[in-house]
Amino acid sequence: MKSLFVIQHTDSEFLGRMEDHFEGRGIRFTYLRPHTGPRQLPVSARFVDGLVLLGGGPWCAAGERRLPTLEAEVSLAKECLALGKPVIGIGLGSQILSIAAGGRVDEGLLNLFVDEATRVDESALNGFLPPTFPIVVHMRGRPVPPDYARVLAVDSKGRPALFQIGENSFGFVGHPGAKRAMVEDLIMEFDDSPDISAETLERISAVQPGLEASLVKIMTGLIQVTGLMRPAENV
Repeated sequence: MKSLFVIQHTDSEFLGRMEDHFEGRGIRFTYLRPHTGPRQLPVSARFVDGLVLLGGGPWCAAGERRLPTLEAEVSLAKECLALGKPVIGIGLGSQILSIAAGGRVDEGLLNLFVDEATRVDESALNGFLPPTFPIVVHMRGRPVPPDYARVLAVDSKGRPALFQIGENSFGFVGHPGAKRAMVEDLIMEFDDSPDISAETLERISAVQPGLEASLVKIMTGLIQVTGLMRPAENV
């Protein structure tokens, strides 16, 4: 049975609907919460099959709100990449993956918005990535992946919405398993929150069916490409 470390940077953001897809395939995951104490990060990723780096609310991988554990998490991501183990970065996690792979992060304001991503690589996620899919982005700044990265989808402004590093690591600018309740909890967790309207929250509610439908295909392809499928049982 495969297992993942899932690094949280806030109390509110978690895997969301992605949990069911991992559990349904027999993939175990352990949440690590470095924001609750200095000993919550492993020294090495050698004893796990992959790494998931979640979003960070107002934290960023550059600028004044730089994530306190950034260096340690970049080191873990680099180790996974060197060992050929998958890294799945979401929001802030995609920034950490970008840095670990030799890219950078552009500073910017904290934003929360709903957008539509468009696939630009027909073979993305073994062909399972939908042609278009909704994204919910809650992030300060943006990842700028290295030149060798494969951009699989772009947002409405032509910026990377999903990129691939190597054979099995992926950066999602939006959370593919986002729930409105999770977003609301995240906003309430910090005094430093994006300037949003009731219309933005209603848009998040409106795209929930689309998020769920696209996640089925995204997770099917993601599990295949990352090699996290449950091993066949001996008969």
